Amino acid sequence: MEKKICTEENYQKLFDILNNSKGKKGALMPVLNECQKIYGCVPLNAQKMISDELTIPVAEIYGVVTFYSQFSLEPKGDYVVSVCMGTACYVRDAQKLIDALSLEMDGLEVGSTSADGKYTLEATRCIGACGLAPLITVNEDVYGRLTEAEVKDIIAKY
Repeated sequence: MEKKICTEENYQKLFDILNNSKGKKGALMPVLNECQKIYGCVPLNAQKMISDELTIPVAEIYGVVTFYSQFSLEPKGDYVVSVCMGTACYVRDAQKLIDALSLEMDGLEVGSTSADGKYTLEATRCIGACGLAPLITVNEDVYGRLTEAEVKDIIAKY
């Protein structure tokens, strides 16, 4: 079941934000952040709309969206499960957490979203909580000092 993100309601929300941002210096990043919140990603049709309203070339907007990891071109799941792969987590077997999460989420691969739109599995760079290595985040919730055996109970919460 694919999420429908390009709705009239989402279009109107973005249009309202763009109207409030026209002519403001440095408006692109805040607008992209709001767009990501509205759509769950920054789809190409939204980039075109932003381009038209802020008079910024689509190529420049696309460059910003693809440069910063906080932005996504595809919608993410309701629960974004991120495994830190920074050095401290990596040497403490973070890959085993990815493997266990993938199994628990029916073979979901890193960088993918489940067909039902519930989960997205990501491998991230260091998130700065090295004392908790290895760790995962589920949206804003942080789980540290994990073993692969603990993954099933964590995913069951969501």
